[in-house]
Amino acid sequence: MTQQVRAVLVGCGGMSSAWLDAAAKVPDVSVVALVDINEEAARKQRQKFGLGQAVVGTDLKSVLTQTKPDAVFDCTVPAAHVTVTLEALHHGCHVLGEKPLADSMENARQMVAAAKQAGKIYAVIQNRRYDAPVRRMKHFLSLGEIGPITTINSDFYLGPHFGGFRDQMQHPLVLDMAIHTFDAARFLTNADPVAVYSKEWNPAGSWYAHGASAIATFEMTNGIIYSYRGSWCAEGLSTRWEADWRVVGTKGSARWDGGEGFQAEMVAKMDGFTSQQRKLDWPSHDPGDKVGGHWGLMKEFVNGVQTGKFPETVCTDNIKSLAMVFGAIESAETGKCVEIKL
Repeated sequence: MTQQVRAVLVGCGGMSSAWLDAAAKVPDVSVVALVDINEEAARKQRQKFGLGQAVVGTDLKSVLTQTKPDAVFDCTVPAAHVTVTLEALHHGCHVLGEKPLADSMENARQMVAAAKQAGKIYAVIQNRRYDAPVRRMKHFLSLGEIGPITTINSDFYLGPHFGGFRDQMQHPLVLDMAIHTFDAARFLTNADPVAVYSKEWNPAGSWYAHGASAIATFEMTNGIIYSYRGSWCAEGLSTRWEADWRVVGTKGSARWDGGEGFQAEMVAKMDGFTSQQRKLDWPSHDPGDKVGGHWGLMKEFVNGVQTGKFPETVCTDNIKSLAMVFGAIESAETGKCVEIKL
């Protein structure tokens, strides 16, 4: 009989619905408490998801003491992640947290160290890794048909009118969204960041108060260069939320539109000014359990709690994607190339 993982969910805002929906689909998860500084928000989620036996509270420490759960699901705002995670680890809980891992690299390092010391799993909901198309792109690149990767580019252009906090926050695109794209670049290339030079600006006509557009060039391990171009105030010809990708290898190139559009060519013959190219077939790929967004990632996390196996988005790995975010912000603020340190 598998262990039932008893979880406390902290932060009952809009994003918590995706978490609670995923939890309802994982048989081995039991949400035993809901915590929010606004108790009414927690009560509403308890009613919405039929969690009539769940404890509701405003103080995480007292709820953890009362319920003694196995895990904490942290759906709070980034500034609260460090407090929630450290409290949960102190009570002997594993933690699955909302992205980004932390609101600063200093806090991120503290949280990673605390998880190691506690001997507990701390993982991050990097949910876009758990979509079938990115897994298919990863599989194709692993076959090596276009040769070792030298360059990877991503374009992210959308015009969402969120309203609310994003309209006023500093670094809205890079801080709130780009970690998904940066993490995908690491995932696709099996490379980690070394240094970055970035430019951030707010175009004319932007409905954001601060830099909603950015360009960043990363030096990665294995000699790979990764280029990010993005905007959250680009009207027309929108890319997908997963971005539009081009990957260049020593023998050919591949393109992925962030959805089901895949193309690849490789050199068929080196002849004359330009080489003759051959279109490559794009193989199907069974991603297994690595699908389902929040659900797939939560299922892997729960399995990790049960077996001791670390999930793919464990904090010791995810901090590298976070470092790309804060490295790009520092470069944009200073106008200098920034060495990325974990």
